[in-house]
Amino acid sequence: MIARNLADLGTMGNAHGVDARNIYDTDDAVITVITLKPGQSMKRHVTPVDVAFYVLEGKGTVEVGEEKQEVGRDTLIESPKDIMHCWYNTSDADLRFMVVKAPKPTRKTAFVGS
Repeated sequence: MIARNLADLGTMGNAHGVDARNIYDTDDAVITVITLKPGQSMKRHVTPVDVAFYVLEGKGTVEVGEEKQEVGRDTLIESPKDIMHCWYNTSDADLRFMVVKAPKPTRKTAFVGS
C-alpha cells in the first residue's frame, strides 16, 4: 500500500500560479488537488484528455465549453477532452477540488485567450 498525505506534498509550479499538488501520478493517470484562494482563478485552457473535477471544499464557478455553473462541495464535473475549461473562486472562502486526468496526458495543455 502507498499512502500520501496532501499536506506532505509540495506545491508544484504551474502556469496558473495556484496551489496545485499531484497526489497521484503514474503512467496511466494523474490526480491533482488544486486550492484557489478567494478571488483566484485559473487560466482558460484545453487538455488533450478527459478530465473529471470533484469539489472537496468550498464553492466556485466552473466553465466548460460554453457553459458556466456555480458548484459546491461533493459535486463531480466532467470535462471532455479538447474542450476549454476554467475555474473561478468567486466566494470568500477557499475552493479546493480534485482533478483526475485519465489517461495521463502525453501532450501539453493549450491555453486560451481570456
